[in-house]
Amino acid sequence: MNNMTELHPNERMDDLCMGGRRIIQRTDEFCFSMDAVLLAHFPRLTGRERVLDLGTGAGVIPLLIADHTAGITAVELNSVQAELAVRNVRLNHLTEKITVREGDYRDPPALFACAQYDVVFSNPPYRLVTSGAISMGARAAARHELTATLADTVQAAAYALRHGGRLAMVHLPERLGEIVLALAAVKLAIKRLRMVQPRVDRPPNLVLIEAVKGAALAGMRHEPALIVRDAEGHYTEEIRSIYGQEM
Repeated sequence: MNNMTELHPNERMDDLCMGGRRIIQRTDEFCFSMDAVLLAHFPRLTGRERVLDLGTGAGVIPLLIADHTAGITAVELNSVQAELAVRNVRLNHLTEKITVREGDYRDPPALFACAQYDVVFSNPPYRLVTSGAISMGARAAARHELTATLADTVQAAAYALRHGGRLAMVHLPERLGEIVLALAAVKLAIKRLRMVQPRVDRPPNLVLIEAVKGAALAGMRHEPALIVRDAEGHYTEEIRSIYGQEM
């Protein structure tokens, strides 16, 4: 194994099932899950978009969308994850397409330019902080609003987006009311919404949202639910297609 692919302690390498692209992750940090993959496939990209990924982790979303964008800025607060993201960009020979910046997107001017991006991706912390969350470490920070709240996230996105630019976000359905209000407060309006259900007979556990900066609040398109598994517990055809699996 050469220096580029050498794994350090607590690291593993996963195949992203797209043309040999791979990602190194740390087992003691938050590892990406299906929500990031679904989010990466949600917005329609033409190859011309300038993209910002807020809270990139080890860089999975940029790796998945790189071939369909003009360029990506990926920001990450966690220094361990930011270093991994840089290594993953190099590993996949994408240094000319993806730029990783370590820092706190609650201070947007320190990390990226105002109104210069066409699409912003965000897979933010989903859950409000509860009394037991603080002691849970790195995984808690990825899933609880310990460092960035919903308001922080949408404000950063609104700062980055040009007029007419799009925010693509995945979140929890039970927080949809808060999300609508937070987006409206920064002049972002939901235009596409899709619920994700574990099975056809189960309630949704994720919501995919696409909001447009400066758009009218009317005219939201509620798309058919994305079903993850069929009655036998196998991935549905759409999920298998998203993951690049043979049918």
